[in-house]
Amino acid sequence: MAVIEVKNVNVTYRVLMKKSGSLKELFRDSIKGKARVVDYVALKDISFTVDESEVVAILGRNGAGKSTLLKVLAGVLPPTKGVRKVTGSIAPMIELGAGFHQEMTGAENVLFYSALMGRNLKSVKARTPAIGEWAGVSDHMGFPLRTFSSGMVARLAFSTATDEQAEVLLVDEVLSVGDADFQTKSKARMEELIKSGAAVVLVSHDMTAVRTLADRAIWLENGHVKMIGKASDVVDAYEAN
Repeated sequence: MAVIEVKNVNVTYRVLMKKSGSLKELFRDSIKGKARVVDYVALKDISFTVDESEVVAILGRNGAGKSTLLKVLAGVLPPTKGVRKVTGSIAPMIELGAGFHQEMTGAENVLFYSALMGRNLKSVKARTPAIGEWAGVSDHMGFPLRTFSSGMVARLAFSTATDEQAEVLLVDEVLSVGDADFQTKSKARMEELIKSGAAVVLVSHDMTAVRTLADRAIWLENGHVKMIGKASDVVDAYEAN
């Protein structure tokens, strides 16, 4: 059964090409026709589905549209055209720590981040010490986030996002977070969630991880789907390009 359905999704940004120094200058340039606005197409006619327990990797060079597609799936960015449908709860691991607040403590951020994901906060509060321990930041949970290193923030965000079973995981380059031991732990937890039935959309430049984890792959190029199919076949074509 498909838990993710994407049909003819387009994302277009309006970009101001002539920058003005002030609102007054922008208004003046607009009146005189000097302010040029162009449409930048980040995604064009993207269609695919993802089934339960399936791992689909998104490949492509920088600027291909990978992160934009994940944001559409997460519901952060609405498509300009087309339909995006996700069934079940989502654990978004996109720009880990982006939903955290620098002045809140580690423990407070676990609750805040969990609230954004719609989780039961009473249950999360009871699990907070275990979340901090799994992330390796137990001794920092009472300190403001601004005292954490970027790696510590990412580990805490990953631990929080994956602490509960979700139907859909959206993963953007987080398998490279932390040291070698933590990377091994994070991959093992990902595999546990997949075995439990989670569907995964994975963005990674690590082709070994894609070959190991993914069932299918989608190769994006300049916002278009260049190839979609078995992960090993798509990786072979991508690496030969």
